[in-house]
Amino acid sequence: MITRDIHGVSIPALGFGTFELDSAAAETMVAKAAEIGYRHFDTAQMYHNEDGVGRGLKASGLSRDDYFLTTKVWYDKFQSGDLQTSVVESLRKLDLDHVDLLLLHWPNDEIPLEETIAALNEVRNLGMTKHIGISNFPTALIKKAVNYSNLPLLCNQVEYHPYLSQQKVLDCLKEHDMLLTAYCPLARATVLKDDTLVAIGKEHGKSATQVTLRWLLQQDNVMAIPKSGSPKNAKSNFDIFDFELSDDEMATIHNLARPDGRLIDPDFAPEWDDAA
Repeated sequence: MITRDIHGVSIPALGFGTFELDSAAAETMVAKAAEIGYRHFDTAQMYHNEDGVGRGLKASGLSRDDYFLTTKVWYDKFQSGDLQTSVVESLRKLDLDHVDLLLLHWPNDEIPLEETIAALNEVRNLGMTKHIGISNFPTALIKKAVNYSNLPLLCNQVEYHPYLSQQKVLDCLKEHDMLLTAYCPLARATVLKDDTLVAIGKEHGKSATQVTLRWLLQQDNVMAIPKSGSPKNAKSNFDIFDFELSDDEMATIHNLARPDGRLIDPDFAPEWDDAA
């Protein structure tokens, strides 16, 4: 297992994502992922499966200190008061007294960021989460969030895969002692048929998917949270700790990035950084 040690916590760099899993599927897959060996799990209010994730964690038999759990506050709950109340509801659904990491899911320019960050700090000070952070924040907003926060921000969760360079975000996060958590790390399965990734995989006896996840984890301040509704795929995604990519292979994969590589770009998205 590869971990990221930051702000006094050691986090498994490979996590299990639950986006698009309904509560029943989340319950089943979280328990199965724990059996496979995952100890880092990710959910969100918007996924409408926090209850299933909580049940899956209970069914896993893991003690509370044996796993790292993230949830995210949806952007319509960013006003002070709304945010705190929404976290109480998330904890009720998860059947826990705290999460390990609480993120702001997307920026919301209709509510002052300073107010939202203050509410996020309050939730942390009340013990409802051990750590706080952000998601889908470009560099300009990362800097503002860090400036407004009295407490360290642990990470920024963003889309990141071989076709989307996040170098500007990575550089900004390193400057502020933050991690990048990569969602959509397999580019919605596009990597599976990529000739370059397939060829590199053959050199290691691995799949293009495994090569991609290994590429992410060999970047020293990156974590990844691939989602799977299949126990077989979840196990395959976890089978990446017995090989290593060369510097040349890493560079080759970085060079797959392209200006139109972004896949997740809803109409409420912020103004992204230009492609690096």
